[in-house]
Amino acid sequence: MPPPVSGELAWRDGHPVSRRFGDVYFSRQSGIEESAHVFLAGNRLAERWAELRAGAVFTIGETGFGTGLNFANAWSLWNRAAPPGARLHYLSVERYPLAPGELGATLAAWPALAAQRAALLAQWEHFAPGWHRLAFDAGRVVLTLLVGDVAAVLPRIEASIGAWFLDGFAPAKNPAMWTPAVLAEVARLTPPGGTFATYTVAGEVRRRLAAAGFEVRKQPGFGSKREMLCGELRWRSAARWRAPWFAQPLAAAERRAIVVGAGLAGAATAAALATRGWAVTVVDRRASAAAETSGNQQGVLYAHPSAHPSALGELALTGLQHSIRGLRALASTRPERAAFVACGVLQLAFDDAEAARQHAVHCLGLPAALLERVDRATASDIAGIAMPAGGLHFPGAGWAQPRAVCEALLDASSVRLVLGADVTSLVREDARWTVCCAGQRLASAPVVVIAAGSDSLAFPQLAHLPLRRVAGQVTHLPATQASAALRTVICGEGYAAPAWQGVHTVGATHRPRDPSAELRAADHAENLSRLHRLAPALHAALGVDAIDPARLDGRAGVRCAAPDFLPIVGPIADAHAFAAVYGRLARDASLRLEDPAPWLDGLYVNVAHGSRGLATAPIAGELLACILSNEPPPLPRPLLDALHPNRFLLRALVRRRSRQP
Repeated sequence: MPPPVSGELAWRDGHPVSRRFGDVYFSRQSGIEESAHVFLAGNRLAERWAELRAGAVFTIGETGFGTGLNFANAWSLWNRAAPPGARLHYLSVERYPLAPGELGATLAAWPALAAQRAALLAQWEHFAPGWHRLAFDAGRVVLTLLVGDVAAVLPRIEASIGAWFLDGFAPAKNPAMWTPAVLAEVARLTPPGGTFATYTVAGEVRRRLAAAGFEVRKQPGFGSKREMLCGELRWRSAARWRAPWFAQPLAAAERRAIVVGAGLAGAATAAALATRGWAVTVVDRRASAAAETSGNQQGVLYAHPSAHPSALGELALTGLQHSIRGLRALASTRPERAAFVACGVLQLAFDDAEAARQHAVHCLGLPAALLERVDRATASDIAGIAMPAGGLHFPGAGWAQPRAVCEALLDASSVRLVLGADVTSLVREDARWTVCCAGQRLASAPVVVIAAGSDSLAFPQLAHLPLRRVAGQVTHLPATQASAALRTVICGEGYAAPAWQGVHTVGATHRPRDPSAELRAADHAENLSRLHRLAPALHAALGVDAIDPARLDGRAGVRCAAPDFLPIVGPIADAHAFAAVYGRLARDASLRLEDPAPWLDGLYVNVAHGSRGLATAPIAGELLACILSNEPPPLPRPLLDALHPNRFLLRALVRRRSRQP
């Protein structure tokens, strides 16, 4: 059976054409030569890249990913021209991505790009609207595909883009790509001296680029096209106001960091930094990595998508897809361990309210490769055991062994792991943080990332963060011949995973503000009761009615969560100084203050992932590494603000205003 198509591409005389816009994707004479002439040479990339220092970051922005030809061509040139250790970020906006088969067919025309085509297709899928980050060549080349309308996507980008490929279809065919608002956003994201190139020479485009601040020049075009445009940003209008309390401090000059915590959040942060050439020391009080809540035998990777726009819903879907890509790669390097088992996840419609919610989610039109709605019969067939209801099926999700994930992430050669060291204090001196253990100095670095889960509450620098301890427990049930038929994770009010090494994991209880990590028979009984409501056939297959809960095995732990259920990721400010600097917001929260935030320089957090760590910790680690390395973040600006630690200090000021007479 041929691969599914997007419906965007047609072929005319052997050349790909957009059905939607009635325009060709590239020159009929030679697409690869046109791409090199217009976009690579038009932005002088070979010369500019040859002058980069080792470890530099260069960012390209593109309006219209199309067939991926420009990306593959730029990647090929980067490999030839850029110095070792330099990193290329490529941000491309595409509202209608091609299907994998279509993309592969168009790129197959260029044998010189065969390596780039194969690597791109290995990660290409039917992408949902939103942000998708794909890494290649061990992170040397990073593609962030921004699926959506260009006018809506560009204002959400936080980046400094050195070169632009303005490659939407011709202005007469697709005018929405060339509006004054779009080109003003292009200018906003471009530093002085940044460049653009485009094949079009339409007068309206020239005038709009000039009005946005670009010096616009005509140059000889490619083939039969007489002219093209290129230019540099000479000026731009006043920068849009950005809340200084949600800004990011300047990146550290010395790439050396200490990460406190060897669970999912700490391991993901350390690995993302190490990929960028940072020297990282990971410190944990336990004798092994992932010994706290990241040490569960099976952790479920799935999202609870929302039908309504929200920060939590956007993070859930973005993080899920990011984790699936990353965990697939990890699993391929450790096939002997259960780093990731992509068995799928069934989210059952256990009552009328949940069924209505799932119907609304399904109406979002997400790709079936990510999420599909199934009836009871199909759900039962997928699960291998009779299900009481249909629900949402996430084919690419599944379960992972968090400890195997952490160990794989920490295998990076530049990560130094220090175990059995209980960090008792952090001391800032001489522009460095010193980590102390039992009164002794353990290590020092200009940057410290606290990713210690509920143990993070012990640090006075984080006392203003409303971190909550949430105890919980999973139950381990011996598999039976009948229960071994379960092929996928099922979840609703609780969850059950397929057997691994003869044991099913069933969970999980939640005990808010409970610091105890002891196993309790009452929690086992609660898990069994949930399992009976979730999947009566599985409950019967396990024969748990004959089992005394007090005799069951399992695992208890204490998770860390925030009141708004979002992780806390980013730089830490001095709480007392924050109130002094921004105290005027208590009287008028609409003030557009300019005062820089009083940062505790070099101190960052990655905490409060609750029970969603497999879906949120990897992308949070990538986010922190980008912040610290001055690279484009993997998430849109509103989501950066929603995760920022300073959101709680800001809310405290606003609440103080609301309490005033």
